[in-house]
Order: sequence, then C-alpha cells, then structure tokens
Amino acid sequence: MKPLLIFVGLLILLGLVVMSGYNGLVSTQEAVNTQWAQVQNVYQRRADLIPNLVKTVEGAANFEKSTLTEITEARASVGKVQLNNAPTDTAQLEQFEKAQGALSGALGRLMVIVERYPDLKANTGFVALQSQLEGTENRISVERGRFNEVVQTYNTKIKSIPAVFYAAALGFKERPYFQAKEGAEEPPKVDFNFGGAKPAQP
Repeated sequence: MKPLLIFVGLLILLGLVVMSGYNGLVSTQEAVNTQWAQVQNVYQRRADLIPNLVKTVEGAANFEKSTLTEITEARASVGKVQLNNAPTDTAQLEQFEKAQGALSGALGRLMVIVERYPDLKANTGFVALQSQLEGTENRISVERGRFNEVVQTYNTKIKSIPAVFYAAALGFKERPYFQAKEGAEEPPKVDFNFGGAKPAQP
C-alpha cells in the first residue's frame, strides 16, 4: 500500500505542478493578447486621423492628388489586415507590418511634399493633425516595445522547465516579435530640395 500511496501522491503533485504551470501560461498568453490590442488601438488611432488629414490637404490648390490616393488606398489595405489576437506566426505579423508600413511610407511622403505648400503648413487644422499624427507615431513605437516585452516573457516561460515539457502539447506556441526594419539604425535622410526645382505655389 505504501508504494501505491507514494505513486498516487506523486501523480497528484505532478498534476498540481502542471495545473499551476498551465494557469501561468494562460495568464501570460492573455497578457500578450491584451498588449496586442493596445498595439492595434494606436494603429487604429492613426487610421482614424487620416480622413481628416486628407480632407484638409485636399483644400490646397494643385496639391498632388496621387499622394492622397496612395494614402487612402494604403489605409484601406490596413483595414483588411486585422488580427483579433496576437499573431501566432511570423507570416501573420509580417503581413500586418507590411500593410502598416505602406501607410507609414505614404504618410512620410505626404509630409515631405507639404513642404512645397507654405499656406498648408500654416493651416492650423493641418498643424493640429500633424501634431496628433506625430504623437500617435510615438505611441505606436512605445506599444510595439511593450508588446515585445510581454512576448519575451511568454516565450521564455514556454521554453522553461517544467512548461517546456507540456506547453506545445497544450497549444502554447512561440510568438513572433516586432522587428526593426533593415537600416532603422540610420536616421532617415530627407531632401527638401526636390531636385533643385522651385517649390510649387499653392
């Protein structure tokens, strides 16, 4: 009887360890999903600012309509790539980043082109929107960093003993990180000379 009791005791102890570990993994996984929601919130904030930005810029005479079309199309593409929970593989995150990157690029080109339009730069509505966009871009960077932190905690947990022995079997898989774009360590080079051409008059 004694060996049997010892065996049953060990099984109970093992069950408690697994149960506790499972609950910890669930909690950490939910932290990842919660932070992902924050990432999407700040990206959505940026997307929500764009219609007003486009409307304000459209009022500038002779403004490059193709740039506004590019921004509108990029915003529409972003809306098609929504993930309710944090991505579970690199391909999902890359697809999300690609859409957001296209929008970031279009917005960047818009801000450079605006330098040709002194009246637009002096427009209080545009200045306010530009300030909000800059603040949102900073918030995006912060939330992405926090997302990587909670993902690191989660990934470390599923690779640590004892979770490493059962995490995968229970459906807990490694999550991808946001990666810095190639060349991100270099400051962006912005040329306002436009090939020597004189700025267009609005």
